[in-house]
Amino acid sequence: MIKPCPLPIDESNVRATTSLRRGLGRVLALCCLALPAVMPATGAFAQTAAAAGGSAPVLMVLGDSLSAEYGIVRGTGWVPLLEQRLKERKIDYRVVNASISGDTTSGGRSRLPALLKQHQPKLVIVELGANDALRGLALNMTEDNLNEIVSSSKRAGAQVVVVGMQIPPNYGRDYTQRFKDLFGKVADKQKVPLVPFLLEGVAQQPAMFQADRLHPVSAAQPTILENVWPTLAPLLTKK
Repeated sequence: MIKPCPLPIDESNVRATTSLRRGLGRVLALCCLALPAVMPATGAFAQTAAAAGGSAPVLMVLGDSLSAEYGIVRGTGWVPLLEQRLKERKIDYRVVNASISGDTTSGGRSRLPALLKQHQPKLVIVELGANDALRGLALNMTEDNLNEIVSSSKRAGAQVVVVGMQIPPNYGRDYTQRFKDLFGKVADKQKVPLVPFLLEGVAQQPAMFQADRLHPVSAAQPTILENVWPTLAPLLTKK
């Protein structure tokens, strides 16, 4: 189990977060996840320029602020770093970053059909769930949403990678463990690869976070990519 640590939250939700922190107590104020926001689609995507055209298969990232370069210089997030690595290694994929800060599994599920139709991805990385945990949503709903996201992507002909997240024990041992385990349950049920914990090697280091102590800095992004790469790499030759 990880130690209490700063995890992402969206500044557009300060009032909601403050209310929640009062309810959960002082310890939660030190270690929070991203609270979902209602955001317009226009300008919300951190979509790479490489997605504009071409015949290469598409790798799509469906995520939240952890993948949307929140608070850091564009081009320094782990998704652009992934795109750069693919180019350097001459691995022929176009990267579409369909991540929105504040998104939940419900939001990702509702957005997915249009994204699948528009981009027709061959590979989908699903990085959602942290915002569900902050709101204390029923874990069976989060699990159901993730299962549907993976199933829909597979039906559309895409390979899928599920990215795991963890929360601090402040939420209670049972909820914390069940949240951690649900990503593996989805991956096992859907027979898809799992990244165990996106922020491994980052969450435990305060210096890896921005001044708000909530969002990873640019210097943390290569570590995040290295957490994803070993699971993703074997799929890149399967087109």
